[in-house]
Amino acid sequence: MQKKWLYLIVLSLIWGSSFILIKKSLIGLTPLQLGALRILFTTVFLLLIGFKSISKIQKHEWKWITISALLGTFFPAFLFAYAETEIDSAVASILNSLVPINTIIIGSLIFKIASSVRQFISIIIGFIGTVFLIYLSAELNPTHNYLYASFILIATLMYAANVNIIKKHMQTMSPMAIAVGNFVVISIPALVVLLFSNFFTVVDFKEPTVQKSLIYVAILAVFGTALAKIMFNKLVQISTPVFASSVTYLMPIIALAWGLFDDEIFGLWQLLASAIILLGVYLANKNKG
Repeated sequence: MQKKWLYLIVLSLIWGSSFILIKKSLIGLTPLQLGALRILFTTVFLLLIGFKSISKIQKHEWKWITISALLGTFFPAFLFAYAETEIDSAVASILNSLVPINTIIIGSLIFKIASSVRQFISIIIGFIGTVFLIYLSAELNPTHNYLYASFILIATLMYAANVNIIKKHMQTMSPMAIAVGNFVVISIPALVVLLFSNFFTVVDFKEPTVQKSLIYVAILAVFGTALAKIMFNKLVQISTPVFASSVTYLMPIIALAWGLFDDEIFGLWQLLASAIILLGVYLANKNKG
């Protein structure tokens, strides 16, 4: 098995489980607390294992480190947390699979990367599937506010921009250095957010639900964020942006299994809409990388 495929499969397993961890973390924490803690826990872990890698970052590279950190981690951490207060984790994971399609869009519009007719068709198919999935999910879960799905769509655009940035401007940097640098940059604003969320004044740390949520966040931070970020940065470097972002092609399978296990409602028509989205993702990635 080629190394890039091994990375892809492991990342799919890790990130596919992240959505249920976010859902469970929100039981005892607010979205702001979850997003901030996820970033801060990850920062501590990465500094413990990769502090020395910071010295490898050149002065002129910090600009791209900062942009990558904000688009690829900081804002999405809060966007996903807010989204999953209203939509199921399985649906969130499927919408997240739009990253490869958005990678093509961002690459074409901003980075002037040529796209094929097949990729253009994949964008249309992905859009149709997205509209159907959101509509059908709202019908099946009338008590949920599926306008919150827009948060995930925004996050996928940010992820797509980050993939292109890593490929174009950070190709020669160490994956560990990129990951550590990213979190060093965003740790301060994350701490500010945590302080303003009243985490230290309102949260009852003796409450079992809070304790469980903190454990879920820690697992999410170490595996779903820290280790996965390092692996993803490496995957982008040894493959192509579209191939790397196609990790979201496999993630929904894992996330859907977790969602069904957690008694989430997912109907046949939703499955069909998901298949349409993943067809678009497949066409976007076909014969690439």
